Amino acid sequence: MSQALTYTLTLIAPRAAALSPGILAAIRDAVGGGTITILSPGEAADLTLPSPPNLATVRAALGTSPIDAIAQPTVPRRKRLLLADMDSTIVTSETLDELADFAGLKPRIAAITARAMNGELDFKSALRERVAMLRGLPVTALEQTWQRVQLTPGAAELVATMRANGATTALVSGGFTFFTGRVAALVDFHLHRSNQLLDDGIALTGSIAEPILDRDSKLATLHELAARDGLDLAATLAVGDGANDLDMLRAAGLGVAFHAKPIVAAEASARVDHADLRAVLFAQGYHASQFVGGSR
Repeated sequence: MSQALTYTLTLIAPRAAALSPGILAAIRDAVGGGTITILSPGEAADLTLPSPPNLATVRAALGTSPIDAIAQPTVPRRKRLLLADMDSTIVTSETLDELADFAGLKPRIAAITARAMNGELDFKSALRERVAMLRGLPVTALEQTWQRVQLTPGAAELVATMRANGATTALVSGGFTFFTGRVAALVDFHLHRSNQLLDDGIALTGSIAEPILDRDSKLATLHELAARDGLDLAATLAVGDGANDLDMLRAAGLGVAFHAKPIVAAEASARVDHADLRAVLFAQGYHASQFVGGSR
């Protein structure tokens, strides 16, 4: 006899906030009951339910509390493939915008980036435009930019924990190989894919190698790696923040919009607006005691 289908509502608070017993009780009342499992005291908990919860009702009950809510079928929750965006997801910044700072162009380029990530501009055209503006910038600016890069809290734990539990981890970015290679090595992704800035050995040429890795490429990578590993898409997870991530977020078994642009947050199946990347592990049912590694 097959097990009855159940649903899990995961509630996650930022580590500086608190998921109090009172909040948990209020949410349980709002959704009509359920069994509470604490994943990390004061930080995360699961509420198991016989039917899908209404997230609008949950968010109304949460009010202004900075707590994320993710709902999904209870089984299967632990994913076997992770595809992660880099900029503003695995790292806290937009590396192209930071690189532009060394050319005195950060405000101009950041404005284009923001529009592209919110789906207002064609990604490829916007990327070519921004890269062309950097023509003549010394290649030494790449290393200077790398020194500014910071990992998002929870990134190392996310990758290490999923790897330890048999998942393939891939960093797939519309950014540049100079940075994805270093981030992948630092966080220990299995592989990385991104775009290549062209230079003449001294300075950037203002060009980018073709073909450009865009939203279609990210989706294709999800399908490719799932097929390679013999996985149904239900066993995959994608996380990102920009419009070029949206197709892979929609297709993945669990697509998480992480501190995302409005168009992405509105359309993704799950969103994390307040917590860090540990939330993506809690959403898979991991207890904090099962996390591997730590934030770097």
